[in-house]
Amino acid sequence: MRILIFFSAFLAILWLKNVGYICFVILLLWMVDLKHLFRRNIKVLKSIMFFNTAITIGYIIACFIKGTSPWDYVVYINLKVYMLTYFVFWYFSRVSIIEFFAFSKDMGYLLTITMSQIFSYKKTFEDFRSAFRARVVSLRDKEKIFIKQVFSFFLSKSIYDSKEKSLSMKARGFFDE
Repeated sequence: MRILIFFSAFLAILWLKNVGYICFVILLLWMVDLKHLFRRNIKVLKSIMFFNTAITIGYIIACFIKGTSPWDYVVYINLKVYMLTYFVFWYFSRVSIIEFFAFSKDMGYLLTITMSQIFSYKKTFEDFRSAFRARVVSLRDKEKIFIKQVFSFFLSKSIYDSKEKSLSMKARGFFDE
């Protein structure tokens, strides 16, 4: 049921074409989420900033080369991306992602594998960072070496883990060969 509600609302929001309606929906989301508005806004803006900036700049350059005005579309698309991202963050703050994917045993299993890997990598990275800060007096001198070593570790770990997860999934019948 939750998946139907989510996708129905998401598609309804996706079909909005008028900037006024999009602004109205954003205001509704803000009013519903007033308690967490500032913190969620920061999270949403951080998550879309790089991608939206790159796409917007590219679109503006292309429009100036063609000799057309990009501003109506730039405002529209950036507001729409913001609205959709805010809606998704707000929705999943209220609904457990594990319960959301409970409709499918396979999706639940894949989500469990993914989440366990994310938490494992996050914990390992935090341990690396804490150890680095505890042992190094001048952080700037050693940061490049630290970043290279951590990147190398996570690359090796991800290759090893992907092989392990693949074997685990084969043993549970995920791949038909």
